[in-house]
Amino acid sequence: MKKFLKASLAITSAFVILTGCTSEPAQTETEKQPVASENKSPDNEIFIYTVYPAFYAKEDIWEKQVGQYLKKKFPDLTFKHVQWDNPGRQYKDLIAAGTVPDIIIDNARMNLQRNILKNDLQYDMTDLIKKYNFDTSTLNPAAMTQMKNITPEGKIYGLPFQLSDFVLFYNKDIFDKFGVDYPKDGMTYDEIYELAKKLTRVEGENTYKGYQQHPGLYMTYNQLSLSPLSLTEDKAEMNTPGWKKEVDNLRRFYEIPANQFTSVDDFPKGKMAMSVHVTEKIVQWYEQNKNLNFDIAAMPSFADAPGVKAQPNLYSAYITKQSTKKDQAFQVIQYLLSEEMQINFAKEGIIGPLQTQKVQEAFGKNLPQMQGKHTQAIFYGKNAMPPAARSSGLTYIDVPVHGVFQPLIFGESKDSVTALRMIEESSTKAIQTEKAAQ
Repeated sequence: MKKFLKASLAITSAFVILTGCTSEPAQTETEKQPVASENKSPDNEIFIYTVYPAFYAKEDIWEKQVGQYLKKKFPDLTFKHVQWDNPGRQYKDLIAAGTVPDIIIDNARMNLQRNILKNDLQYDMTDLIKKYNFDTSTLNPAAMTQMKNITPEGKIYGLPFQLSDFVLFYNKDIFDKFGVDYPKDGMTYDEIYELAKKLTRVEGENTYKGYQQHPGLYMTYNQLSLSPLSLTEDKAEMNTPGWKKEVDNLRRFYEIPANQFTSVDDFPKGKMAMSVHVTEKIVQWYEQNKNLNFDIAAMPSFADAPGVKAQPNLYSAYITKQSTKKDQAFQVIQYLLSEEMQINFAKEGIIGPLQTQKVQEAFGKNLPQMQGKHTQAIFYGKNAMPPAARSSGLTYIDVPVHGVFQPLIFGESKDSVTALRMIEESSTKAIQTEKAAQ
């Protein structure tokens, strides 16, 4: 069963790789070591450790987007930046050396539980938020709720830093070829399904797929605010009407003849009409095929939840318990979330938790690949709220929600209820194994 847990963690990491990131491997029991009692770096140094976004592995990108502004804003401080992807700089390495960062920036959904909490690095920032009059109500509500829902007491271990949101990409040439109107913001899955049927065609050696959306990402950041874990008991909870609705909604697309799931990343090849993926693909897919005639619209929503897109795919900023410079660290984070800095990020095509009109209008201004694209689709609607906090003391595992589709539905032709029940049962057993190991 330990193999099951490792596999679930690995595949969850693979989902994030699809969004353009690298992943932090699970720690083995021998890698888990007690952290240092405090951070003993120089008094004027703020040590910032980034795991996600992965592009900060390139120091020149960090310096361009973050470092230069921090040095100007805080001339009395020095900044040390280390990225997880650098050799010998994983969590276990820093902990073993007793060099705990002041600030950690990491994927909230994937790594808060299994790295920050398990290594006792967490610090409740609530008092600092009050001390510096930081208004969290200005931030993306779903992203902020996700940070508050880590514990039933509403402790705030981190603040939203950046988001990697989903949009609908569409190939204008395919729509024109078959005389179909382009998709618009605010369309439902039912409406997109009808388009997908019209656009899925086989013409000689050419197969045109109408619609692709990655099942793992779709399930992980589901728009129905479903939790794969029971909120009150130590068990998985997926064999429910809500999860069945979620699964049936997507599987019908892949039951359209010739529209079997292959890869959302085939879109740049020019034979796919629509694909749902993260906004970073606007630049990446343009670079892969500069002749691709495409634009974007808001991702589809459920008819009974109009305008509700995926839950936040969120990177957050944390202050460590061990930091001796918590006040300075908080002021740094507060500045990163200011409108000034959020506009700077937006110009580089980065979605932030602060989405004022000025921030939205600045989006992509520094990127020629985004010029002429309907970038306002990125800000259409609202993110689905994350599930409520689980009760205290419950065991956490990464439930492999991807497994419902692959292999159970795609590979073994299971019906939705059976696939959900099988993942629920295996995950509940994994929880019991984890509890026994503890």
